[in-house]
Amino acid sequence: MSDPKAAYERLRGAHLAAVRAALEDHVARADWPLERIERYRTQRLRSLLAFARERSPFHAARLTTVDPATATVEDLVRIPPMLKSDAQDRWDAIVTAPRVDRAGAEAVLASQQWFSYGPDGLQVFSSGGSTGVRGVYVWDWDQFVTLACLAWRWQVRGARRSGPSGPSVLGVLEAGGPPHASTPLFDVATDDAMRTVVIPAAAAFDEVRAAVADARPTQLVGYASVIGRLAREVTAGRLDVAPTRVSTNSEPLSDEDRDAITAAWGVPVHNLWGSTEIGVQAVGCGEGEGLHICADEVILERVDADGRPVGPDEPAVRTLATGLAGRTFPFLRYDLGDEVTLLPGPCPCGSAMPRVASIAGRRDDDFHYPTGATVPAAAFRYVLGTDPAIAEYQVRQTPDGAEVLVVGTPDVDAVTAALVTSVAPHGLADAAIRVETVGRIPRHAATGKLRRFVALPG
Repeated sequence: MSDPKAAYERLRGAHLAAVRAALEDHVARADWPLERIERYRTQRLRSLLAFARERSPFHAARLTTVDPATATVEDLVRIPPMLKSDAQDRWDAIVTAPRVDRAGAEAVLASQQWFSYGPDGLQVFSSGGSTGVRGVYVWDWDQFVTLACLAWRWQVRGARRSGPSGPSVLGVLEAGGPPHASTPLFDVATDDAMRTVVIPAAAAFDEVRAAVADARPTQLVGYASVIGRLAREVTAGRLDVAPTRVSTNSEPLSDEDRDAITAAWGVPVHNLWGSTEIGVQAVGCGEGEGLHICADEVILERVDADGRPVGPDEPAVRTLATGLAGRTFPFLRYDLGDEVTLLPGPCPCGSAMPRVASIAGRRDDDFHYPTGATVPAAAFRYVLGTDPAIAEYQVRQTPDGAEVLVVGTPDVDAVTAALVTSVAPHGLADAAIRVETVGRIPRHAATGKLRRFVALPG
């Protein structure tokens, strides 16, 4: 019997060669003038709309008022938003590959012991996202090449600007195995002198720390909360590694984790905002504030409650995304569930790619109570993320407050009192807050992500 992992690695070798070849073009795009970016984006949009209308019954019904041959970004407002429920409930009407359906994708996930390639180089992934609602997604061969380039071009650009370097080791702190897409997307050696070491983020932290110490990475990529905790271990003298570049993804990069990374290493941080649906929406250049939108391959629309675009200086209720690389399972005006703020002015790095402020979290993280009170996640982060005695935390909503798990040695009574005070202005007076110290907060078994905020069901 053939080894599925070996078969995957053989095809993956070809795939990574394609990524490295395409990186040259994608790195150059980071310095395109804005006019060229917009021209390229318009042509990509027209191609995607025509393909989706022809091959996807779901999208064909949505595109009756748009002519793909002449469409521009401004015409997207005539297309209804695509919701998370649409993506999963209408799966077979959305997918454009004739030999792929939801049942087949589920069969792949059920039998997959290692990552694999299906017909025509397709890869199937599953993710619970920030809300914990499971989704099934499929990426085609060319789509993965594009997404990997979007994920890595800013790091490659920055490294080249820093001058020649020798052999490097990339420590990859991701899910480690299927069905989550993070490992294939970030376990990418961007040149022949780079070696990668995958360290499953869901492992016990002592094991993660030991593996990182053994690998001695010159670069780190992975979940923001894991890298932030490793940085605090360095500052405390319990870990001796000195990466020259750090890339964070899959979770919001909190101020406390960013500060810990800066204190430990003082190196460029490339924060990434992405989703399994779109892939990569924006990435930090490591020089200027915020994240550069992948404006050549992604269209982001900041909209109001009715789905109408708002101006750059106006507040937005949500963000709709169109991923121009995704043809097998197109996402057109997809509701990401994130609120973003555009940053004005040019970036010090010199790129014309527009920027958004770093994504602090999703509106799905906010807690809605039976009394009508809505407590934003920031009210908890403000207290828990600034206490140096707390290494990690998770907040679980209760009907009249929250249960908080913390790893570390905080003053529990002081933290509890501070949380009660912090949530009170949001309509939750005299909240019932319970803080418990634990040795470890379980991460998602499949993805390795830490779900910091767990709302009540319903």
